[in-house]
Amino acid sequence: MTSELEMSPQLEQIEGEIRDHFRALANGFQKLDKIKDPNRQSKQLEDLTGKMRECKRLIKEFDREIKEGENGYPPEVNKQLNEKKQSLIKELNSYVALRKTYTSSLGNKRVELFDGGAGSSDPIPEDNVQMASNMTNQELIDAGTKTMDETDQAIERSKKVVEETIEVGTQTAVTLKGQTEQMGRIVNELDTIQFSIKKASKLVKEIGRQVATDKCIMLFLLLIVCGVIAIIVVKIVNPNNKDIRDIPGLAPPAPTSRKLLSVKLPGHFQ
Repeated sequence: MTSELEMSPQLEQIEGEIRDHFRALANGFQKLDKIKDPNRQSKQLEDLTGKMRECKRLIKEFDREIKEGENGYPPEVNKQLNEKKQSLIKELNSYVALRKTYTSSLGNKRVELFDGGAGSSDPIPEDNVQMASNMTNQELIDAGTKTMDETDQAIERSKKVVEETIEVGTQTAVTLKGQTEQMGRIVNELDTIQFSIKKASKLVKEIGRQVATDKCIMLFLLLIVCGVIAIIVVKIVNPNNKDIRDIPGLAPPAPTSRKLLSVKLPGHFQ
């Protein structure tokens, strides 16, 4: 960095963050030489790879700030800023090459630094990586169009999932409503059955009481009839028995005394 180069606060902040990551990368590779455990070496290498990805992002942001303020800087300043950007890219590429060397020596699976994102089927080799500042306008447009298409497809898939979720929710609500109505009808029918059972029980009890009363009356009348018949039989068998009172309305007729009428005839005794 020359003393004559004056940068905006945003560019100075971005460059400072990049320099901090470069120092962390240098210290990390020095520690990597001292680690003997292959697993720990692999873990350390993954951490360093993450810092390289962050450096790449910051360099892109640095380039974007240069392009946005390009008209406000003199041509000489713009030239120096682009040279600084290229030096940052060169330094990052040196760490990328160093990482490749350690990866080959460890025999681990190659981890692509500048891959197409998680889940990409065709990772981009590091040797063929292009920074945004080195891409033509048509390449930038194509890359942006591809990203927009992928985003639109993801949005469409999300909409479809939401629509299916809403449809399932609607069907579930209709089913629950029908089941609730059916449960209400069942409860009403159960209440009706319970009321009918109570009413039937009350009616059976009432009929039972009436039948019991009728039986008592019939038994009492039967006893009276039997008693009357017994008295009649006794009176017929022994009509002179005074101990047995006559039943009103059923007493035998009183015997009538027959008087012989005598006619006084002359010459006969009375």
